[in-house]
Amino acid sequence: MSQGIAKRFKTDHKCYGQLVLGPPGAGKTTYCHKMSILLQKLGRNVVVINLDPANDLMAYKPGIDIRNLINLEDVMAQNKLGPNGALLYCMEYLERNIDWLLGQINCTNSSYYIFDLPGQVELYCHHNSLSHIISKLASDANLQLCVLHLIDSHHCSDAGKFIAALMLSLNAMLKIGMPHINLLTKADLLKKHKNKLNFGLDFYTEVLDLNYLLECLDKDSVINKFKKLNSAFVSIIEDYSLVTFQLVNMMQEQSLLNVKNLVDKANGYVFKSDEGRHINSMLACAMGVSDTNNADIL
Repeated sequence: MSQGIAKRFKTDHKCYGQLVLGPPGAGKTTYCHKMSILLQKLGRNVVVINLDPANDLMAYKPGIDIRNLINLEDVMAQNKLGPNGALLYCMEYLERNIDWLLGQINCTNSSYYIFDLPGQVELYCHHNSLSHIISKLASDANLQLCVLHLIDSHHCSDAGKFIAALMLSLNAMLKIGMPHINLLTKADLLKKHKNKLNFGLDFYTEVLDLNYLLECLDKDSVINKFKKLNSAFVSIIEDYSLVTFQLVNMMQEQSLLNVKNLVDKANGYVFKSDEGRHINSMLACAMGVSDTNNADIL
C-alpha cells in the first residue's frame, strides 16, 4: 500500500459495512438496493460498492464501481478467456491494485459501505484473491464488516440441494473468517410452497437433525448411490454446528429491518449507532430485544 494511503488510514476511527455474496440468482444485487434504501431512511450515509465486473443490471447507482478499473468483457476479448476465467483474472487484478479501492473508501465521513460481490462461488471457495481483498478492507481501511451469504430458498425443496447449500455456507464461513449471517432469500415464495417441503420451516432455518435429510435421499435411487458421501457431508456440517439461516423477504421492510439488526450486532455498529435511542438501551439492542422471529416476516 502506498505511503499516502497508509497515512490516511492511520486512525482509530472505524466504518462499518456488509459484504454480500452468494450463488447467482440468490438476489444479491436486489438485496444491496433494498438494504441501501432502508439504511438511508434511517439516516445512514450509504455507499454501495459494485465489485462484480460483469454486473450491468444494477437498480442502484454504485458509489464505487470496479468496472471503472477493469471490465469483464474487455478481459475476455483481450485474453481470450471465458466468463469464469475472466472473472478470476479481474479479482486477481483488483487484489494487485487494491490501492485503487482503498483510495476511494473514506472512513472520516461515517459512511456505511455495502459491497455487492460476484456470484461465482469458486471465488470464495477455491480461490484466495477475494479473501485477501476482504482482509485488506478490514485491516487497511478500518472497516468492520459482516458477511451476508445469500442462498435461494428453493434449495429447501430438495434434500440434496439443501445439503449442497449447507456445505457452501459452511465453506464460506470458514474460508472468509468474518462475522457471518446466512440468509434464505425469497421467503414469500417459500411460504407459498411450504406444503411441498419435507419439514417445517424451523428445520431449515435452525438446521436441525440432518439425518432426516439422509432419509429423504434414501428414497431417491439415483442419489442413494452417493449415500456415504452425503453422510460424510452431513457429519461435517453437524461437527462444526455453525450454519443457521435467517429468512428474508426483500420486498418487506420489516424483514430487512430484522436482518439489519442482526448485521448491526455482528459488525459492532450497534454500539455506536444513534439509532439505539429508539429502544431502551444499547445493551437491550445488543441482546436482540428488537429482533423478531423468522415466522414474522412471512
